[in-house]
Amino acid sequence: MRTAGSDRLWSTAIAIVLTMAAGAFIHASSRQNVVTDGWITMKIHSQYVPEDVLEGSNIDVDTAKGVVTLTGVVPTAAARTRALAIAKATDGVKSVVDKLRIGPAESALDPKNLRETGHTAGRTITDGWVKAKIHGQFIPEEALSDSDIDVHVKNGVVTLTGTVKTEAGRAKAVSIAKATSGVKSVTDTLRIR
Repeated sequence: MRTAGSDRLWSTAIAIVLTMAAGAFIHASSRQNVVTDGWITMKIHSQYVPEDVLEGSNIDVDTAKGVVTLTGVVPTAAARTRALAIAKATDGVKSVVDKLRIGPAESALDPKNLRETGHTAGRTITDGWVKAKIHGQFIPEEALSDSDIDVHVKNGVVTLTGTVKTEAGRAKAVSIAKATSGVKSVTDTLRIR
């Protein structure tokens, strides 16, 4: 036998379930980036680009299961402190392993080999800057979501390794790298998974 009270109870229960389902759908569809190890690596590199204290640094960021390892050279103790602070504050980072060395600032790339793109805003272009700049440009690219790309730069020569989801993702990664100031050439060894 149905009563007005039982009808209200069922209506309330159905409303709660529908509200929860809609909320979960909106939350899932509004996420821009899934926090993966590759995303963490790219995000940290992108945050290094505008940091004046890190100018002349050449930092490698490796992430495995949320544990970030920083290796390479920074010019000062303040640069090391800032690099660690940025990494620790990045979403998804569980811990940071510091293997940074303090050493002389990285030499600027030869200006006659640089493209005149206007993207430097007075910054010295070094291999470390090129690497961080490329990673930073990967982040907003939908074609590169859920990719795990390593960027290696030596004297302006970029090597891309790792995985992307699609051929379009591979093409986008190569295109971004080639268009970045300071890049002489790009070697693509990306795999599609």
